[in-house]
Amino acid sequence: MATVVMTSLDTKTRAASRGMSDIRIRNLFIIPTILFLIVFNIFPLIYSLGYSFTDFRASSNAPANFVGLQNYRELLNDPFIWSNFAITAKYVIVSVTGQVIVGFGTAMLLNRDIPLKGLLTTLLLLPMMLSMAVVGLFWKLLYDPSFGIINYTLGLGSFEWLSNPNVALYAVAITDIWMWSPFVMLLSLAGLSAVPKHLYEAAAIDRAGPFYTFFRITLPLVAPILMIAVIFRTMEAFKTFDLAYILTSQPTTEVISIRLYKMAFQEWQTGRSCALAYIVLIMVLAITNIYVKYLNKVKER
Repeated sequence: MATVVMTSLDTKTRAASRGMSDIRIRNLFIIPTILFLIVFNIFPLIYSLGYSFTDFRASSNAPANFVGLQNYRELLNDPFIWSNFAITAKYVIVSVTGQVIVGFGTAMLLNRDIPLKGLLTTLLLLPMMLSMAVVGLFWKLLYDPSFGIINYTLGLGSFEWLSNPNVALYAVAITDIWMWSPFVMLLSLAGLSAVPKHLYEAAAIDRAGPFYTFFRITLPLVAPILMIAVIFRTMEAFKTFDLAYILTSQPTTEVISIRLYKMAFQEWQTGRSCALAYIVLIMVLAITNIYVKYLNKVKER
């Protein structure tokens, strides 16, 4: 019976009249997708992996010479690269932590019957729908020390947000928090709406306080989907390029993606930049794997 379902169609359909089976239709859609992924995703990965073991320069007509693991050794022994990784780690911690706090807090406020809840939720989602370039230029105007509305609102006078090396990274992180907190909010709202109402009713009957209810009911049940949001935002924050590049050019905001861009397209160290890209990829995979293991432990509780 299963074979009949997989290999035959209803004789009354147009596809059946053309002699097309279910498997043929399935292959007609799947095979082009697989080929597209191979050509535009897998092939460039393998191609760049090969270049990472050479001294190839895209600006030169010289042939690529195989140097083995030399690019990887030099990068891992370069203190400036580790400085870029430290800046990136600091940025990821500040940005993702802020997004979780703001996003989850906003979701808690919206998880109740309030007037115009749908419209308010839609308006709060607008930042994540904007282009990175637009957001970067928009916040660059907001941070402007002469006519920026942030200094005017906070009464900071002509405070330099983007020119101050001690503050610039936090300014970029605040922009990222503003843009992507709605993503965490959206996932948190989905998790909060799935919490059974009878648990809160039972807690109310037992005269449980709001803190006990939050830490014993709400947070444990929402934690898995909140962890998924953290995983996605950590991966994206680790690869941040647009906002940091558009907003400021301070050395203290040179995250690893900007260092990779400069190495590849300004210094034309193609082979070495490919090696750095794979080091970043391995680190992102390692961090993601740690999150996934923790997520599985949270689900088992």
